[in-house]
Amino acid sequence: MCGCSKKKSRGSAENNRLQAENRALMNSLLGTAGFPPVEFPEAPKPQPLPRLRKRSWHQIQAWRETESCRLRPGFVGAARDAAMNSEGREEARPNGSVSRS
Repeated sequence: MCGCSKKKSRGSAENNRLQAENRALMNSLLGTAGFPPVEFPEAPKPQPLPRLRKRSWHQIQAWRETESCRLRPGFVGAARDAAMNSEGREEARPNGSVSRS
């Protein structure tokens, strides 16, 4: 064994000790200044990441086709995509908006 788990537990214990010391020092300074002590909430536990969804080959192929069409200069939606700014809104056109009725 390499002792990695011992190093991790030692580092974790050191980290917990330093956090407790920092809380005590901060509350001491606040008490000196006339403020009530601060209660710190416990850090949230890390949640496991959800499993990545596997895509079928036909889904991957369809995604690749739409991406390649989007990158082609003659693509119909290229002008629309170029008119969109980074927030997904259309930028103002020089001649005003076009009615779509």
